[in-house]
Formats: sequence, C-alpha cells, structure tokens
Amino acid sequence: MGRREFLTERLRPFTSTIFAEITQLAVRTGAINLGQGFPDTDGPASLLADAAAAITEGGVNQYPPAPGLPALREAVAAHQERFHSLSVDPDQVLVTTGATEAIASAVIALCEPGDEVVIFEPYYDSYPAVIAMAGATRRTVPLRAPDFQPDPVELRAAFGPRTRAVLVNTPHNPTGTVFGRDTLRAIGDLALEHDAVVVTDEVYEHMTFGAEHVPMAALPGMAERTLTVSGAGKTFSVTGWKIGWVHGPAELVAAVRTVKQFLTFAGGAPFQPAVANALALPDDVFAAISGDLRPKRDLLVDGLREAGTRVFEPSGTYFVVADLAPLGVTDAAAFARDMPGRLGVAAVPVSVFCDDPHLAPTLLRFAFCKRDDVLDEAVQRLRRL
Repeated sequence: MGRREFLTERLRPFTSTIFAEITQLAVRTGAINLGQGFPDTDGPASLLADAAAAITEGGVNQYPPAPGLPALREAVAAHQERFHSLSVDPDQVLVTTGATEAIASAVIALCEPGDEVVIFEPYYDSYPAVIAMAGATRRTVPLRAPDFQPDPVELRAAFGPRTRAVLVNTPHNPTGTVFGRDTLRAIGDLALEHDAVVVTDEVYEHMTFGAEHVPMAALPGMAERTLTVSGAGKTFSVTGWKIGWVHGPAELVAAVRTVKQFLTFAGGAPFQPAVANALALPDDVFAAISGDLRPKRDLLVDGLREAGTRVFEPSGTYFVVADLAPLGVTDAAAFARDMPGRLGVAAVPVSVFCDDPHLAPTLLRFAFCKRDDVLDEAVQRLRRL
C-alpha cells in the first residue's frame, strides 16, 4: 500500500513559514532576530493594566459576544471617524482573532474554485495560503524596487472576468511602501469595473514616515465594496493578543462573520475592553508610534548602508528592505539561512513572498521594531558583511 498524503494538494506548498524557520535559526545560533516582526517592548502601561484588571477583577474570562464586545466595536468605529473621517456603524464591525483571521475569513467567504484574487507581490505569506484554502487562484501584481509601486499596465492585466476580490496591504509588508491616493484610485476603479470586493490590510496604519495613510474605504464609491481590516497587535505592541477587526457594508461583514464563527467563534475576552480603552488614548500616544520608530528606522538604514548594501528607505511599517547585490550576493534566501550562524543576525529573504523568482532574488527584509541597544548591536554585527 502506497504512502497516503493527508494534506490536500493545494495546501502542500504551505507546510511551514519562513518566520518560524528563521526564528528557530536565531534561537539555535543566539542571533539577533530582525526577521520576525514583533516588538521587544510592551505597549502602553494602561493597556496592560486594563487587561490584567479585566482578568482578575472584572471577571471577563468567558466567551465574549461572537461579533465582539460592544465597547470595542464602538471604539473601532470612533477610531475610524477620529483618524480617517470614516463613518462606521459599530454593528458593522466584527472583532476577529487577529487581522489574519479577518483576512482569511473574508477570502473564504467570498471566493469559490474558479474565482481569482488579485494580490501584490511580494506579499504577506498568509495571503496565498488563504486563497488556496478557498480553492481560488491568485493573480499577482509585481512591486519592484526602488519604489515598490505597481505598474498601471501590469495592474490592469491582473484583473479579468473571474476576479472576485483584490487584497490590498498598505502600509505594505514586506517592502515598507505606502500606496498613495492615485494608486488606490486605480485599484478601486478596476475593482468597480470588474465588480470585485476590496479587502484592505491596514494593520500598520499608524506607522508612516512622511507619507499619508489613505484607507481605501475613504475614496469615493469604495466604502460600498471594501472590507477594512486592522488590529491592536501592531499599533499597541501586543502582537500575541491577536485582537483584530474588520468593518464594511453589512452584507459583506455578515459573510465574513459566517466563516469566522466556525473558526474561532470568539476569543480574547479580557483583551477586548483593554483595547477599547486604548483606542481612545490621546493623540500624542498615536503620534509617538511612528515618532518612536523613525529613529530606529534611521539607525538600521544607516547601518545597512555602511555595511555596503543598497537600502530602500521605507515610508511605513517597521520593516526595511536591503539589496545584497552590491556585496556580490546572488541568492538572498541561501544567505539568510547562513547569516544567523555567520553574523549573528537573522533576517527574512523577500523572495519567499514572491511567485516570480526573479523579482527579489537578492533582497532581505529586516525589522527595526526593537530596542535601541539591540539595533546598535545588530548594526555592529552587520558591519562584518
């Protein structure tokens, strides 16, 4: 009897993630982990205290309502009005187990075999996986250095009669680019032309450096066909809490809820009221997010340049992409697997986020959401490049 393959064929390319692999290498070698994008400091003290109080004093430890606690849904709506002038009905906000679940639930709810989903490559690694889960097909639009903006001709070519959805991530991971109004308008116009739903991943919305974050739903005619996704993990440096949300038209949110309720139903009960309070914190707290990250970005950018790489300074997120080609490197993926042991620094190859093997063969992504002393030490080690 032959060996049986238990995992479905469409999911076999996704048996492991580059983040797990590089993190394991960093742990084994004692390298500084600039590969996985998580901060090494916690978020606002009030946020942490509120969560602790909800657990020990408030007794908020059982299932929350499936759509999320009303206080958090109201806080998300107020946040969208406050920062983006978006009018959002709290009843059209769905709290999810991180932004990743919101995106997965949306794609699975919207797409069937034969449908196509437009995504931009390099892409976050969960995007092609959830498209495969839905049985749909991905159509990619390349983002090329140095500006990582889509070419209008290639953008149009990715859309067709089977396009069901387009997944937009801005500010963009892994490149750090921010899509401007003209780019978003071009994407929106094509979505309108092909009657496609836009799912926007905006988890880095408060992490921009001299660039404006424009929600797709804020553009004329787009609120009616856009699912906006964000979360608390990146904004408040609590990535392990996995509190995300999605909002949009009632019928689209209902479709997402149908899937989500059979994945996790609900979770993060004591974290939800804490995040609700944090979303109402003063403006200076939110301004400090990018304000504190900018010098960290500059420190790592300068260090990578001094090491001889070509650096593409990011306009958003907490990632920076460097090109190792000036150092004679032709395969950044192989180099990334060797670098923790050789240099004591871990980073992620951008090529693993691409369908086109020629799009980013010499690029590495580094995370700068770390303490200054950690970044200083990483820069010292990178000089051995």
